[in-house]
This record gives sequence, C-alpha cells and structure tokens, in this order.
Amino acid sequence: MAVVEVERRGSIALVTINRPEARNAINPAVSEAMAEALDGCERDDAVRAVVLTGAGDVFCAGADLKVIAAGRGGDITKYAGGFAGIVQRDFPKPLVAAVNGPALAGGFEIVLSCDIVVAAETARFGIPEVQRGLIAAAGGLIRLPKRVPLAAALEMAMTGDPISVERAHTLGLVNRVVPREEVVDEAVALAERIGENSPIAVRNSKRLLRETLELSEADAWVRNAALSGEVWQSGDTVEGATAFAEKRRPSWLST
Repeated sequence: MAVVEVERRGSIALVTINRPEARNAINPAVSEAMAEALDGCERDDAVRAVVLTGAGDVFCAGADLKVIAAGRGGDITKYAGGFAGIVQRDFPKPLVAAVNGPALAGGFEIVLSCDIVVAAETARFGIPEVQRGLIAAAGGLIRLPKRVPLAAALEMAMTGDPISVERAHTLGLVNRVVPREEVVDEAVALAERIGENSPIAVRNSKRLLRETLELSEADAWVRNAALSGEVWQSGDTVEGATAFAEKRRPSWLST
C-alpha cells in the first residue's frame, strides 16, 4: 500500500496521505513520496491544480512521534520541500487542502502551506507542539500570523489548544466548510474552477499575492509590472478578450 496516493481527476491531481492507521502521521517515507508526487505535478503541464487530503477520518496528526523518539526526526525533513515534502516548497500551481478531519501540529502546517482550504465539519486545527516541549518549526509560526490576527496566532501557539472549524472559518483560515463526505469533491470542484482560467495568470496572481506580503508598496508595484507583463506577453490576455467578444471559451496559450 502506497503511503501517498496520486489520482488524476481531469486536470486536477488528488494527492492523498495514506496512513490512516497512524492518523496520517508524517514519517520519512511519506515525506519522500510527497516530494516525488509534488515534483511530478509541477512538471506535468496537464495538471492545473493539486488537491491535498488525508485517508480516513484524520487529515494529518503531524510528525510521527515514534520517529522523533528514535532520534530520526531529521529524516522526515531531508527531502525536497522539507517536512512532508511541502512546507518549504515554492509550488507554483494552486494547492487546495481538502481537510477531511483534524489537522494538528505538522498537519496544520501542511494546511498552512496550501493556498485555499476546504474543511469538513469534523475538522480541527492546532499547533500543540509547546505541550510536547517543541515549537511549530515546520512553518506554522511563520505563516499563521500572516493568515490570522497576531493575538489569535499567539494564543494558538502558546496554549497549544486546537480551534474548531467554525473558529477557523471566522478567522479566515478556512474558505469553505462542508459535510465530511463532500470535502474532497468540493475541493476538486474548486480546483477545477481555478483550472478553467489562464495558467500563467493564475500562477502569477498567486506569486504576486504571496510576494507582496513582504514588500513595500513601491517594491510591490515593481513586481506587479513584471508579473503582469509576463501574462500579457504570453498571449493569454488577447485570447481572453477575444474569447469574451466571440462568446466562447478561451483556448489558453500558456501552460
């Protein structure tokens, strides 16, 4: 049984962490397989977006503590993308998390690595590392205060207590909340909707939104000019306008 499964649904790649017996905890084999899966999705021009989920009733419980206790924690982070093959990866295509259940510790940090989050009503989110003598070092403390108010991030980080999916939705961590049995289909449908658009326009929109978080307004305008110029030069802008005028679906030139 593969610890990470990849299924194609048209132009969408559905990537599933497949260790339900271990609450989809991340061990070295999962990190390696995730890195390989995401590398493949990035290289494949036919893949417009990726949906990431977990098998069973838990999205991911974080790092496999048996591996940590054995002193092999470094083996979980040594592959491309770091922890789970994703948290330090600059992935250019849209990433949609289909959170089918609790996403805790490193599992929540995987969610924070994604662009959009569709969550089941059973989902919970948290970084309980301080309760185990650790800190959320797989990007949680870097990304969380960029997604929620600082006071909320500090409370989650210092208490280690999880929050409900309702609270996560209110804070803006979650885009949509759906019944457990609908979470993957809803995430795939959202990914498909994104995939209908110009690939380079989607890719550069994602880049600009993320990059300008760290830039001054003056520097942001410079990046805005560069990235919008790439979109124009691709030919997709003219094709989009022409298709609109001719009342047809665009045939994008970019991949």
